[in-house]
Amino acid sequence: MTSDLLTSPLHARHVALGAKMSDFGGWDMPIEYSKTGGVLKEHAAVREQVGVFDVSHLGKASVTGPGAAAFVNSVLANDLQRIEPGQAQYTLCCDDATGGVVDDLIAYLNGPEDVFLIPNAANTAEVVRRLQAAAPEGVTVRDRHREFGVLAVQGPKSAEVLAALGLPTDHDYMSFAVTSFQDSPLTVCRTGYTGEHGYELVPRWDKTEALWDALLAAGEQFGIRPCGLGARDTLRTEMGYPLHGQDLSLDITPNMARAGWAVGWKKPAFWGREPLLAEREAGARRLLRGIKAVDRAIPRAHMVVNDEAGKQIGEVTSGTFSPSLREGIGLALLDRDHTEGDTVYLDVRGKAAAFTVVKPPFVDVRTRG
Repeated sequence: MTSDLLTSPLHARHVALGAKMSDFGGWDMPIEYSKTGGVLKEHAAVREQVGVFDVSHLGKASVTGPGAAAFVNSVLANDLQRIEPGQAQYTLCCDDATGGVVDDLIAYLNGPEDVFLIPNAANTAEVVRRLQAAAPEGVTVRDRHREFGVLAVQGPKSAEVLAALGLPTDHDYMSFAVTSFQDSPLTVCRTGYTGEHGYELVPRWDKTEALWDALLAAGEQFGIRPCGLGARDTLRTEMGYPLHGQDLSLDITPNMARAGWAVGWKKPAFWGREPLLAEREAGARRLLRGIKAVDRAIPRAHMVVNDEAGKQIGEVTSGTFSPSLREGIGLALLDRDHTEGDTVYLDVRGKAAAFTVVKPPFVDVRTRG
C-alpha cells in the first residue's frame, strides 16, 4: 500500500481482521473483511442484526465564535434555523457561481456560537478553505480531521449494543447526545447512511480503538460484524442515498439530484442561491432517478443509458448488485421526461439490458421488525 495514504486510528485492527484495504478519499480504509464473510454477510448483518463501520476518514471541522451558526446558515444550503441545539442536519456546500455541489455534509448544532461539521474525507480541505475565506471577524473555522474518529453502529440491534455499554440511545433521529467514554467526551448521534436504525459515534481520536473493541465485545451477543466500505456502498445504494463525486458533484446540482429538500429556498443568502433558483424555475435538464434491472445485469457508474430507439438519454452515476433484492440497482441522471415506470436500456458488455425507472428506496426498511 502506498505510504502517502492516511490511516485511521483503527488501521491495525483492520489488518488483524484480514481486511481488504483500498484508497478511499486519500485514506487507507477497509472495503471488506475476508475473515468475517465479506460484503454480502456484512450487508446482511446490518439489515438483520447490527454492524459497525470505521468511518474515521470522514472530515471534522468546527465553526466557533459570536455568530458562528448565523454565518454557517448564510453560506450552506439547508436552513440551520429549522433545528435546535442538540440536533444535526444534512446540508450542502454549493459553489456560489454555478450551484454545483462542493460537498454534502452533516452539521451538528451545539449552539449559536458552535457548529461542528462532518464533510466527506476528500472534500474537507476545500470546505474548510471556503469557510475560512468567508468567515467574518470573530468566527474561527478549524480543520479537526485527526482529532476525532467516527464509528457508525447500524442495524435493528444497534440500540441494544449501545445500551450494553451504558451509552444513550433514546434520542430522536438527527439529534445527538454528548456523553463520555473512558473519561473522554463522546458524541452519539442518531444518524447513518444505511436506512436502518443506527448511530454515529464521534470519540476522541485516541479513544477510537478502545471504543471499537468495546462495541465488538458488547455486540457479540447480538451478532455484530465489523463492516467495510463495500457494504456501506451497497446499503446506501439500496436506500437511494447519494454519494458525493458520483450522484452529487460540481456538475450535479441539488436540483438535478432531487435534493431540493436540503435547500433553504426562503433564506436570503447561501452559496449558489441565484443559479439554483434560476435552474429550479427553468427546470433541470436531467434528474437523478432509480433504475432496477429487468434483465440479469448490474449497472455501473458511467454506463450510458439509452431509450428504446437507442438514443442516449442519460448516464449511470451509481450502480451495484443489491444483496437484499438479488438484482442490479442503481442511480442515473436521466433526461427529465423519462420518469418512474419507463423502461430504459444499458449497454452491458455489448448487450442492451433493460431496466425500469423507479423511485428509491429500493428496499423498504420500515417494514422490518
